[in-house]
Amino acid sequence: MLYKSYYHSPLGKIILVSDEESLVGLWIEGQKYYLGKLKDDFVKNDNIDILVQTKEWLDLYFNGFKPCLSLLKLNPQGTSFQQKVWEILCDIPYGQTMTYGEIAKIIAQNEGKSSMSAQAIGGAVGHNPISIIIPCHRVLGKDRCLTGYAGGIDKKKQLLQLEKIIFKES
Repeated sequence: MLYKSYYHSPLGKIILVSDEESLVGLWIEGQKYYLGKLKDDFVKNDNIDILVQTKEWLDLYFNGFKPCLSLLKLNPQGTSFQQKVWEILCDIPYGQTMTYGEIAKIIAQNEGKSSMSAQAIGGAVGHNPISIIIPCHRVLGKDRCLTGYAGGIDKKKQLLQLEKIIFKES
């Protein structure tokens, strides 16, 4: 059974989804790929421990603190390729960024390939089911240019500005 709760953030309403043990989803209402492949038949429950912990994490984050990712048990559902990309996203420190190309080089190197498509990386980044916490907003385009975000480019700007990250407008 999956459980949901809502969080009201500076970006708008966020839905949190849990399997009771871990966080499986966090989406800004109306974002692209909202709810991923999950059906919206969750049971509303504001008292599930991981959902309470996630709200506390988000409170810290939106108040300018740098909460540790390891405080939350995450269980994003995706292909093995997507999982590899999301693991790299989790390693991008608060206030820092990577480019799609840099992530592609890491994946290619880990798989013993000479190259990897930055567009393939973009697809995996865009389908991240735990926005903000798995920090896909910290991924920029070539030359550190601001590129798309499933939650909307305006929300990506807000998140980057919150973390005092300098980026180039495309």
